[in-house]
Amino acid sequence: MAPVKVVLAGATGHGRHHLEHLRDLAGRGVVELAGICDLRPVEVDFCAPPQSPDLGELVAKTGAEITIVCTPINTHADLAIAALRAGSHVLLEKPPAPSPDEQRRIAAAVAETGLACQVGFQSLGSAAIPALRDLIARGRLGRVRGIGGWGAWHRPSAYFTRARWAGRRRLDGVDVMDGALTNPFAHAIATALALADGPIEEIETELFHAHPIESDDTSCVRVRLADGFTITMAATLCAPYDPPRPVPGGVVRGEGHLVVEGDAGRATLTYTHDRLKVELPDGSVTTTVHDRVDLLENLIDHVRTGADLLVPLSATDRFTQVLDAIRLAPDPTPIPARHQSVERNAAGEVVARVLPGVADLVRRSARELALFSELDVPWTRVELLVGERPVASYETRPDLPATDSPRPYLYGVRTLGGVEVTEVRPEDHVHHLGAGVAISDLGGVNFWGGRTYVKDRGPTWLDDHGTQRHVAFSRLDDGGFTEHLEWLGPDGRPVVREERTVAARPVVVREERTVAARPVGAAWALDFAFTLTNLTGAPLEINSSATKGRAGAGYGGFFWRAPGTSTARETLPGDEASVHGGTDPWVAMSGTTPEGRDWTLVFVQADGDPWFVRVAEYPGVGQALAWDRPLTFETTLTRRVVTIVADGRLTEPEIAALVSAAGL
Repeated sequence: MAPVKVVLAGATGHGRHHLEHLRDLAGRGVVELAGICDLRPVEVDFCAPPQSPDLGELVAKTGAEITIVCTPINTHADLAIAALRAGSHVLLEKPPAPSPDEQRRIAAAVAETGLACQVGFQSLGSAAIPALRDLIARGRLGRVRGIGGWGAWHRPSAYFTRARWAGRRRLDGVDVMDGALTNPFAHAIATALALADGPIEEIETELFHAHPIESDDTSCVRVRLADGFTITMAATLCAPYDPPRPVPGGVVRGEGHLVVEGDAGRATLTYTHDRLKVELPDGSVTTTVHDRVDLLENLIDHVRTGADLLVPLSATDRFTQVLDAIRLAPDPTPIPARHQSVERNAAGEVVARVLPGVADLVRRSARELALFSELDVPWTRVELLVGERPVASYETRPDLPATDSPRPYLYGVRTLGGVEVTEVRPEDHVHHLGAGVAISDLGGVNFWGGRTYVKDRGPTWLDDHGTQRHVAFSRLDDGGFTEHLEWLGPDGRPVVREERTVAARPVVVREERTVAARPVGAAWALDFAFTLTNLTGAPLEINSSATKGRAGAGYGGFFWRAPGTSTARETLPGDEASVHGGTDPWVAMSGTTPEGRDWTLVFVQADGDPWFVRVAEYPGVGQALAWDRPLTFETTLTRRVVTIVADGRLTEPEIAALVSAAGL
């Protein structure tokens, strides 16, 4: 047979691997490199193909039967469609598309033209996959509850600057999705899905990055199929060098593993090397290495003889569903520097980042089918430190019922002496969540939780609860963070966008400063600011129960729930009746733990909002943005409250000294 004419779209970067493969196939008389489509000229030393940046024109001009598309993910759909409509079958590099919509566009072109589109998940050409499927089906491993994948690779800092799209989730407003799970470890997810049948029921993601990039370099995903079967994949590009000594360029091709754990045995597929290891309870261990069919050659066979495609586009729909869950997930969380080990060059520039212990972590995740957050990993928790002392934690994605109006919140807030001064979901008000922002009626949506106060009816259960969705941290370190959130109504429509800035800093009164002959001790301050941006296109109104007829119930804004187990609760500068609804610059609350330890919280603001204060019924302090009348804003609303957290039961002069020391 005459050689198959092939056009290569994207001949630099990973495209060079395809170019080398085409050299080999051309030498065997299997293919003819008919053209190269790239934005700049590419040197080819084994032939002189025509080159053009216009793929459709190049395919039509050369009569290419097959086009290899090896370009950035965001260009896949347009180029694959152009090649198909020009009359060429397509080998499309993985992942096939950055979203299901883009994949459906390609599928429509496949159906329209009747041509083939094979997706370049090379691991799916391995005979190890049907061999492992057969082991599972025949019960050789016993009852199998899931598949756990893991990979621990090292990529230097330069890896994330190799191209404009490297390490990006989006580029110029277009989805790119160049993350660990969706690019280097995409094979792992696709291979695991090829081992189990059935529709996907649920997808959970946890995305992190140690490098200063937009996308993830250390992440895990858990996929539950409709029958309960579970697939996890845990991966990192921040493992130590392996081999220990760096190689030129710093990139070492690592191994990727899938572990199938049954109650009568374990199988480990090293999909990067087609190696299948089976361990049985009798101590026997069998290792086999399987052949792999090249996907380009399989596509050529399909074109020439009608052989079945190994990875048709339709076979990757579930993979793209997983990719889409990663695309729609909150942006990856930065891993603070204290959890990293960095390598610098002679100029002091960071050239590599390593997460100590991460290789063991991804293995554990695979064996236990667990997410990182379920394995007590310190960097999965957002913590605030004062000095080196943890003083608060932050929950970004709480698992709460809709009636609680789920939202991010601070919890485990404690004094420098270790006294906890927040409470989450207390029995008296389960929708009280530590310290955060909650509004009972924002544009008709309940972002507070619990029942909604209805005029002339009182507290009423309504289907009006909203959700504050964490989107991303634009800054995260031990001293605080800047977070971006979306406030969504019950129908999913965005009501406001929020930028939240939280910082923890020490507050120390000079040692010689005394009040009534008693030294004023150290404390710390939680600086909490938020800006709401109206997304409705019309003036946005904030209401409270008070504006609807329940006198004194003007709560809404920053709110702090203190522990209800505290006794001897009191407020300053006056009692509850005098500070509730007051507009003093500060208000303080003190209490005593069941162990007999005293604490004081001092809330300071400069916006003039009335204070909402509860002491007798439960301990809580917050703003009252709509104390007795609605508050309307057109574009943005900004507020800031600084809370001084102190050990002991402070007097008014001592509080004043701390407020002064904090510069408030």
